[in-house]
Amino acid sequence: MTFSGFPPSALRLYEDLAADNSKEAWRLRHRERYERDVRAPMDELAAELSAYFRESTGSGEVQVLGPVRDTRMSHDKSPYKTYQGAYLDLLPCLGLWVHLDRHGLYASGRWYPYAGAEVARYRAAVGQEDDGAELAAIAGRLEEQGFVLGGDRLRSRPRGVPADHPRLGLLRHRKIDAGRRYGPDAGLHTARAGELVRETWQSVRPLLDWMAARALTPQPRERGVDLPS
Repeated sequence: MTFSGFPPSALRLYEDLAADNSKEAWRLRHRERYERDVRAPMDELAAELSAYFRESTGSGEVQVLGPVRDTRMSHDKSPYKTYQGAYLDLLPCLGLWVHLDRHGLYASGRWYPYAGAEVARYRAAVGQEDDGAELAAIAGRLEEQGFVLGGDRLRSRPRGVPADHPRLGLLRHRKIDAGRRYGPDAGLHTARAGELVRETWQSVRPLLDWMAARALTPQPRERGVDLPS
C-alpha cells in the first residue's frame, strides 16, 4: 500500500503509553492500535524510502524496529518503547534515522561509532585545516536549514585541544546526530510526512559523505592483525 501519513491516534498511542506502559495495558488497549496506526504506516513509509534511496545509495532496505524495549542493561524496566523507529545504514555505524513519538516525527543522519579508534580519526580530521573547515561549513549549512547537531559529546574539551580552537564544538563530539523535528501540523497525517523524511535524509547526505570519505566507520580487520588507531 502507499504511505498516506500517520493518523492522529498514532501520536495519542504514545501519550497513553507514557501514562501506562504495562504489559496488561499493551495487551488490552495498545497493541491493536499500534499494529494498525503505527506499525502499518511505518512499514509503508519504510518501503517507499527503501525504493527511493536504493539507487542513489546502493544500500539495503530500511529496517523497522519492533515495539519491545531491551531492558537487560537498563534501570528502566518498562517493557515497550515510547517511539517507533526505522533506520537505513549506509555503512557500519553511519546512516539515516526516523522515528515517531507523541511529539511528532524526527528524522536525522547519524554517525555512532562504538570504538575509540573512529573517534580519534574523526578528531584528527576535524583538526586538519581543510577537512575541518569543510565539516564546519557543512554543519553551518545544516543549522541554517533548521537542523540540530546533537549526539554524545564531551562537556569540556578533548585532551590537548586549546580552549580557543575554532572548531571546539565539533571536536567535542563522540557521536553525531543531525536532525530535524516535525510536529503534527507539519503534515504528519498526510503523505507529506514521507516527503519531509526524504528531504531531511537528502539534506544530511553531505555530512555522512564527509564521514565516509575519511573512513570514520569501523574498518575490517585482517586475521590476527589490529588496525592502527
